Amino acid sequence: MTRAADAKPGPLAAATGYLGAIALGLLLATQPDAARAADAAQVMQLLDQRRCEGCRLQDADLVQADLRDARLRNAQLQRANLSGSRLDGADLRGADLSFTSLAGASLRGADLRGSLLLGTDLRQADLSGASLDSGALSRSHWQQAIGIASSAHSYAELHNAGVAAARQGRYPQAEQWFGEAIRREPEAAISWVARAICRAEQGQNALAAQDFTYAATLYRRQGETREAQQLEQAATRLQEPTRKAQGNGMGSALMGGLLGAIQLLGPLAGKALLPMGL
Repeated sequence: MTRAADAKPGPLAAATGYLGAIALGLLLATQPDAARAADAAQVMQLLDQRRCEGCRLQDADLVQADLRDARLRNAQLQRANLSGSRLDGADLRGADLSFTSLAGASLRGADLRGSLLLGTDLRQADLSGASLDSGALSRSHWQQAIGIASSAHSYAELHNAGVAAARQGRYPQAEQWFGEAIRREPEAAISWVARAICRAEQGQNALAAQDFTYAATLYRRQGETREAQQLEQAATRLQEPTRKAQGNGMGSALMGGLLGAIQLLGPLAGKALLPMGL
């Protein structure tokens, strides 16, 4: 009599085993699809209920979606497309918005505290009244966004925004950014020099001379005598009676003997990761 331990499976049992293995393989192969289905269900939940805290919404297509007052705390929104969406009053605390597109979106009064904004596209977005952690925008693309309080930016972000505007020849905007940077860090000589250059480019010679003079004072305090003297010479040249109030590269020309306007208007590498050249 054959013992059960020694019995070999019959053809039917073997076939059933093979079918079971195939079924298991198919089940494992469809797991990503199941996960995607769950994501789709969560997208529908968000659109229907405007509430999906902690949801998996990576890569979701939510262009121009009406998500006013949506509850999205701790939601995973990496790479999602929310361009032109309406997120006024939305709760996005702790949400991961890495590489998410919010270009042209309305985020008026939205709560973004604790959210991750790495590589997030916020260009032309409206952030009026939005709550942001200080320095939260340092790794995002926020050029041409409106309504951002200066308190939301670090000194380096403000200075670098001035750099970007100056490189594009937008000297009035650059002057404003450098002014904000100076208010944040009054002892930052490089921002005084940069604003002076922008003012000279606009023909504001008297104001530019004042900035150069104060920057010279700051450099002298730091023991940078050569740079201080060159800044003082630039201020004197701007105040010459024959010097007309006009731009035409005046600021850059005056600074040619210091460190070069390009170097002086360089971004503060290592202090901020603001994407440039956008």
